[in-house]
Amino acid sequence: MLRLPPFIYVAPTGIDEAVRRLADAGPRGMVVAGGTDLYPNMKRRQFEPAVVIGLRGVRGLDRIAGDRRRGMAIGAGVTLAGLTGHPEIAAGYRALALAAGAVSTPPLRNMGTLGGNLCLDTRCNYYNQTYHWRKSIGFCMKKDGEICLVAPGSSRCWALSSTDTAPVVIALDARIRVIGPGGEREIPAAALFRNDGMQYLAKAPDEILTEILLPPADGWRTTYWKLRRRGSFDFPVLGVAAALRFAEDGSIADARIVLGAVASHPVVADAAAALLRGQRPTPDLIDRAAQAAFQPAKPLDNADLTIGYRKKMARIYVQRALRELAGLPFEGAPGGGWG
Repeated sequence: MLRLPPFIYVAPTGIDEAVRRLADAGPRGMVVAGGTDLYPNMKRRQFEPAVVIGLRGVRGLDRIAGDRRRGMAIGAGVTLAGLTGHPEIAAGYRALALAAGAVSTPPLRNMGTLGGNLCLDTRCNYYNQTYHWRKSIGFCMKKDGEICLVAPGSSRCWALSSTDTAPVVIALDARIRVIGPGGEREIPAAALFRNDGMQYLAKAPDEILTEILLPPADGWRTTYWKLRRRGSFDFPVLGVAAALRFAEDGSIADARIVLGAVASHPVVADAAAALLRGQRPTPDLIDRAAQAAFQPAKPLDNADLTIGYRKKMARIYVQRALRELAGLPFEGAPGGGWG
């Protein structure tokens, strides 16, 4: 049985106290909300904090305010199950409801939070193992070792961003509110993530993510497609968040496509979105956009399934997501298992 290492647990009731406690703990402190990622990683000795600051009791982090017409503010402590079942989110920001509902299993969605999923640690076949397994191969660059076992000649870690909700909040053009000892600030969702398997978040270690701000839905149609081996529990091998807004003449006024689990950060497929803008959605146009989105997807040997299959499915899942939003025939269903 894997056991937690010893640590001090602190339970603040206000965000200012939480920020102060995290600052006091310094590099040996970490925050926890649902604990669905942190505690398993602690058991595997991937994280070894001396102090854990619990956010469950912090007032206001579980709040959802606003509506699809005015925009919405979602507290970082809102559970994934709460997002999936919220009527305004399901109606106006369907991709977010789909992504939240595709995370893991019902018990973990009842515990896991939106903020926790956005800040999810990057994953890799060589890293997400027990301490003794990792020790037997000499560890890896991300924890206790010096070499990235995925790309031994590389100077960086190639662990994957495997959060389901991050591609969606980027596609929704959301903003992220964080607070730290220096005060409060807002950043675009895309700016929260770095293409680095180790330093994968742009927020400072002493900052706490408190709120996700969604703009008005304003006619956007959104969806999220997830590729995984099984229809439940598994992390994404590929995630596709797509958003289209149509003009009155039926052409695509604006488009956003974001790929997850293909790099250490969510990948924005700008070239694919540019092909769609100002055009009427046809099967040929969607095929060309899917091909353009396929180009920046460069999977490595760091996740489930083969590299070639994962690369191929990036094109197919973008195609299916866009066909769904355009009202054209498509195969499969969002959030499923094998493609």
